[in-house]
Amino acid sequence: MMLISEKVDQFAHDTVKGLTSKTKYLLPKYFYNDRGSKIFQDIMGMPEYYLTNCEYDIFETKKQEIVAAISPGHSIFQLVELGAGDGLKSKLLLDAMMNQRQNFIYTPVDISKLALNELKSDLQKNLPDLKVKEYAGDFFTIMKNFAHENGIPRAVLFLGSNIGNFSNSETDLFFNLLSNMTHPGDKVLIGFDLKKSPITIMKAYDDKYGFSRDFNFNHLLRINDELGADFNTENFMHHVTYDPISGETKSYLISKKKNSVTLPLVDTEIRFEKWEPIFMELSRKYDTREIDSMASKYGFTVHAHFMDEKKYFTDCLWVKE
Repeated sequence: MMLISEKVDQFAHDTVKGLTSKTKYLLPKYFYNDRGSKIFQDIMGMPEYYLTNCEYDIFETKKQEIVAAISPGHSIFQLVELGAGDGLKSKLLLDAMMNQRQNFIYTPVDISKLALNELKSDLQKNLPDLKVKEYAGDFFTIMKNFAHENGIPRAVLFLGSNIGNFSNSETDLFFNLLSNMTHPGDKVLIGFDLKKSPITIMKAYDDKYGFSRDFNFNHLLRINDELGADFNTENFMHHVTYDPISGETKSYLISKKKNSVTLPLVDTEIRFEKWEPIFMELSRKYDTREIDSMASKYGFTVHAHFMDEKKYFTDCLWVKE
């Protein structure tokens, strides 16, 4: 593998590292450029993508309970949302909190500046008195910065089962960062997709509309746009698997024929054998025992499980010990 200049940005570095590994992969954090974020909005709008509907149902029917649970009382606090996106679900909480005259600063964090700008514009229109301080960028980096701040009490939202996209090492890093950026009594509300029928899961992740396929293909198009590569998406197919024991849903792009791709900005050529896969994304499903065990491991106590009517999904409230 070639040595990559320090002048080449992190996206180029991570792309070359993934595509030159023995088993090729791409990092899912790079799905969410502006175009990718818009495709993901289409995915969330599908009736088969139960995650959005289930979590929205939780927030719509239990928002008063959730607000009461995450609020520290009458003192000011910071409400941090990691991976805020369009704020579809969190807006329900924000509206309820403003109606209750909660004293807080909303801090949305997202890798897409466009998504943040649209969210902030919408909030300024509909909740003009809401105090907003947004951060654009990789939330792993931003979480490290938060760890050095010793300020007001903090509540953290990490919704949409984003935790399920992390590898074991990334999960460990995330929860260590989360533990470091919170103090005793701080609250964390995390969305977990629960184990369920494999048929239901496959319909959500290998949808008949092709949105999930396009979402994965967009990663290749982003490499073309930003690194000058020449991926032809016609040479690849989208493939999804689910393991009901581990709870792992995995998506791949598989080369349909022997071909090569050049990345001129980093002077690299990537060769693909016929039927060779690129591992694109992990979406892990959990049971409540696993969730409770993780909370304890990283210094939190489980306060409540807020579940939808079908018990497909839980927003679990953790309190820092």
